[in-house]
Amino acid sequence: MEGSEHPLPLTTVYHRLQPIEVSPLTFLQAIFGHECPVGVLDEEKVLPLGKNISAIGICNFKNGIPEIKSCEDLPYSLTEMTKDQVVVDLADKTKILFWSGIVISLLSLGALSYCFFSRYQLASKVLGCFSYYKRRAMLFFAEKVRKLLNAWEVRGVILLSLLLQIVLVIFGSQRKYTRRFWVMFLVWSAYLTADWVATVALGNLANSQRDDSKDHSSKPDNLLQAFWTPILLVHLGGPDTITSYALEDNELWLRHFNGLVVQIGVAYYVFFVSWSNTALMFVAIPMFIIGIIKYGEKTLVLRSSSNQHYKDSLSSTPDLCAEFINYIDNETIIPKDGIDPEDHYLVQAYFLFKKLEFLFAGRVLGNFERGNIYSVIEKKSAGDAFELVAVQFGFLYDMLYTKATIVYSRLGIFFRCMSLFSYVVALVIFSIIIDVHGFFHIDIFITYLLLAGAVVVEVYAFIILFSSDWTKLWLIKLKTSQHNLISRTLINHLWKFVSCSHSLLTNRKRWSRSMGQYNMLSACIKDVQATGMGGVVQKIPFISKLLEYRHWTWDNVNIDFQKVIFDYLKEKGNHLIKDENLLTDSFFKSRNELLATRGTYALEKFFPSNNRLGWSITEVEYDHSLVIWHIATDLCYHGDLDDVQGDANKLDPKCKISKCLSYYMLYLLVFCPSMLPKGNSEIRYVHTFDEAKRFFKPRFSKERGRIQASTGRRLLLEDARVNQPSLELVKDKLSVLQDGCKLAMELQNVEVESQNVESFEHNYNKWEIISHVWMEILSYAAHECGWREHGQQLRKGGELLTHVCLLMAHFGLSKQYVNLFLL
Repeated sequence: MEGSEHPLPLTTVYHRLQPIEVSPLTFLQAIFGHECPVGVLDEEKVLPLGKNISAIGICNFKNGIPEIKSCEDLPYSLTEMTKDQVVVDLADKTKILFWSGIVISLLSLGALSYCFFSRYQLASKVLGCFSYYKRRAMLFFAEKVRKLLNAWEVRGVILLSLLLQIVLVIFGSQRKYTRRFWVMFLVWSAYLTADWVATVALGNLANSQRDDSKDHSSKPDNLLQAFWTPILLVHLGGPDTITSYALEDNELWLRHFNGLVVQIGVAYYVFFVSWSNTALMFVAIPMFIIGIIKYGEKTLVLRSSSNQHYKDSLSSTPDLCAEFINYIDNETIIPKDGIDPEDHYLVQAYFLFKKLEFLFAGRVLGNFERGNIYSVIEKKSAGDAFELVAVQFGFLYDMLYTKATIVYSRLGIFFRCMSLFSYVVALVIFSIIIDVHGFFHIDIFITYLLLAGAVVVEVYAFIILFSSDWTKLWLIKLKTSQHNLISRTLINHLWKFVSCSHSLLTNRKRWSRSMGQYNMLSACIKDVQATGMGGVVQKIPFISKLLEYRHWTWDNVNIDFQKVIFDYLKEKGNHLIKDENLLTDSFFKSRNELLATRGTYALEKFFPSNNRLGWSITEVEYDHSLVIWHIATDLCYHGDLDDVQGDANKLDPKCKISKCLSYYMLYLLVFCPSMLPKGNSEIRYVHTFDEAKRFFKPRFSKERGRIQASTGRRLLLEDARVNQPSLELVKDKLSVLQDGCKLAMELQNVEVESQNVESFEHNYNKWEIISHVWMEILSYAAHECGWREHGQQLRKGGELLTHVCLLMAHFGLSKQYVNLFLL
């Protein structure tokens, strides 16, 4: 292309430069005149890929990127040729290669066709024999499988139903205080499968009894299997430790009621068809009644825990708990005399729980309730306050997800005593009185297993009953109300037994005491560093979403962390109460303004005259601000960590707190977005993550992935400093990577400026600002999250944000406190 005035590369030719070798598709495109790119094997030879090429160039690869040179840089032998000569020469070679490929393909296809048709008859005979023996084998195995299923279907399904009930009994309550994935998955799968398996077992029993009635015969094994029917009804009723897996299950109580009617009808049919005047059938009658009661209990609990019925069940005013509490000056409360000091926390937690019920139902409380609650919480330490909150959520969990409303009533205790007595009597009678010689040994074994399993489950239910906080409250109430010496003596002995069992059999943890941690830049760098099959798998959309969980870690909410949060909320609550008259409109206005802050209050405290960082909060949405501060906090943290040679113990304690809060809030943004205020959080995060990957990928590829994570962050800040003039805040931009870098640089400038002030220690001012901002971001999210969403987290080990929300309410930082005199 000597003398060409067109600059190279020409986009119509070279931007489509993909293949390096000739392919049949490019030959076909060349024949029909399609404009295709050239393909270069080396710097000496250009292979033809199309006849309508408009330029000739040479391709080199630097860092994996093709580079096209003009004709002046080509070898002398090519530059001597004119453009027309080259085009004609390349077109002729393309046609020759193309038609040669067509001819060779046709010859090969003809040879294969001849071989196939010449051997067709032999192949048909071989395939016919194979099909015949295949059908014989399938019929043989199908008959074997059918007989095996007929013999073991009912037995296998009912054993599986018993196994699922045991799983739910043991692990159903553990999800209140654990975040282990295998426990959550086990409970989820067992809960979804248990009802279905028990229903299938009932249907199989019904079919078995129907076939037996058609033959006008009564097989012994069918009679014993009909004895299992009441136990299946108990399985459908479920254990006391779990009635619903999620809050949505409570809303489906009507569908569960329909299932109750149908399943009891099926059970009655099985029982009626198989009835005979034998001791076995008479023993099954009380068990049948217990099964109906258990199944009905579950339906009733689901109904009472549904959203609307839960609200309707509340009275017009919260329970005053007069049996436990004495009121002083109509505001301060103290436990009644006679209650041991070590049990004061339980009484106070129950009193606060009665107020929490109103908050959870969306009801409002007055200034009287606010004063009562504040008189309890203000005297507590951080650890005691978090423990008090955990006990309250334990009560709420029992109300929403278990049979607590029935179990801890007099009628519920009577039913459990009757249930245990019925199973024990049935087990004894079956072992001693019933003649089992006419039954199959496997059916006898299964019957023993079902009855023993039922007894063990009931005994375990009694253990849970005696070791619960509800039972301790009931005994405290009896101790304070009984004045008879004999009654008090009996209650004291029972109290010692319950206290001993409570300390031995219950887990000391009332919630998981953990918070999720997710670091965007670390996750991005690890993805970029992935090579081989790991890098290929990450490109699959569904798999890439699941792989995000690899970077999800946990950190303990220790006492130091609790103290920082508690002191911050207590300071805000005290400031609000002391500065305002509680019955004036200005109080509620100040409270609402305080609840609406998500970082501005902290920044105005440190920059009263010139809020130099306000753009990162006031000018953007909540999720935008959260990601900006997460990036900035992460860059500042690792910068300070490099300054102390990686020794985290030398860092400011507020630095560690800020880092944990930053990682926790991004964890909520990515994995629990429903708990945060509505916005474009997912889209914004994805765009920021992709931009960070585009930044790190060429730098890590150049060094073959050997760059450390801290080095990658330093490169990001250095690049931001070089391009600082272009780092302007763009409100409608989805990626906020540059904004985060800009904020990090400004925060580091604050550190430099603080060194010139004698009253500031090194890094003190910077991390003081960051920690206060994160506290406001956390408290804003806690208050804005709905109580129903908080309730969902109770079945996942509890969430720190949920505990912060209730602590805020205890300090009066909630819009659900109103002036009832104005209503």
